Amino acid sequence: MDADVALPALAALVAISALSLIGGLTLVVAPKTLKRGLIVLVAFAAGALLGDAFIHIIPEVAESEKGFDLRASLMIIGGVVTFFVLEKTLHWHHSHMPTEEVMHPVATMNLVGDGLHNFIDGAIVAAAFGVSPQVGVATAIAVGLHEIPQELGDFAILVHSGVAPRRALFLNLVTGLASVIGGVLTLLLASVASTGELLLPFTAGAFVYIASTDLIPELHKEPEPGKSLIQVISLLVGVGTMVALTAFE
Repeated sequence: MDADVALPALAALVAISALSLIGGLTLVVAPKTLKRGLIVLVAFAAGALLGDAFIHIIPEVAESEKGFDLRASLMIIGGVVTFFVLEKTLHWHHSHMPTEEVMHPVATMNLVGDGLHNFIDGAIVAAAFGVSPQVGVATAIAVGLHEIPQELGDFAILVHSGVAPRRALFLNLVTGLASVIGGVLTLLLASVASTGELLLPFTAGAFVYIASTDLIPELHKEPEPGKSLIQVISLLVGVGTMVALTAFE
């Protein structure tokens, strides 16, 4: 394991895992305030995910030794299809508005889906750091931004299902640690460089899927012109953040 890759990757994974405790905000922040802030964050996260996919990851794949070949195209499609299938089979429905009354899966199924999702995220972040520190940081930021509204929603699902708030926070933390496990296994059991060649295009597909089918539809629930303008600005700021990170490459 290359320490220059492992140390920053593990630091990023620990930070992402700690975001699983952010669900506690729902206990201390007024629901209306939380909802207003979340919709802006969801738009920002959508822009960051799309920006990371198209500004960092796909160009990195194109510049690799094998270039943007058929395998890369199939891996992008594989990322989209994999997350579609996981969402179908595990009944994932990441509610980014935890104060809304929506149909949620049972708590156990939610934990299984969240843990598997976090495991994949960890592998993705570790592989991205194996390509370069800049791609690793950009990917970790995009994953982290998506995790915040997701974890708030997951916490709300658990509490809504009858789990005590403190226990819900603990269970969220346990599933959050799955990202560290996924990252460590990627670092230990495979060549990070070769794994990155496969995981990077897969990640691009996954990020495009999450942004376009999970996050952006949430934004359509707020049709008011003023709020819609704020959403567009937030989304563009998310993309702009990924553009700004290219200055360090």
